[in-house]
Amino acid sequence: MERIYYDSKTGNVERFMQKVAELTGWITQKIQPDMEVGQEGHLVTFTTRFGEIPETTKNFLQYASPYLLSVSSSGNRNWGRNFAVAGDKIATEYGIPLALKFELSGTNEDVNEFIAIIKARKHYGNKRRSKELDFAQ
Repeated sequence: MERIYYDSKTGNVERFMQKVAELTGWITQKIQPDMEVGQEGHLVTFTTRFGEIPETTKNFLQYASPYLLSVSSSGNRNWGRNFAVAGDKIATEYGIPLALKFELSGTNEDVNEFIAIIKARKHYGNKRRSKELDFAQ
């Protein structure tokens, strides 16, 4: 069973995660300031301001990054090249494969694509399921 850690400010990522959990039964945990991480999982976050990683996500990454198998991010296409760029930045700074970028709370197609990507990563040998697999568009 997969575990997804997520950060949500406006509720978009939380709605996305609710859809994923309903379809899969996967464990989803909203990032909390004092939460402990002892199990591998995937990160889903949002992009804030003009293309920045949220502070709550940065704080989480300081101690949880070794446990993360992938990162996905939400954003708004109105921001052009800064669309969901927090995922790109996390992938680069922490060496975590980027799985998916989606708009706001995601469409049903986005949810299904996320599920398929996470399931596909189980078939690769290294801990982070191969950095070469960068599915995000």
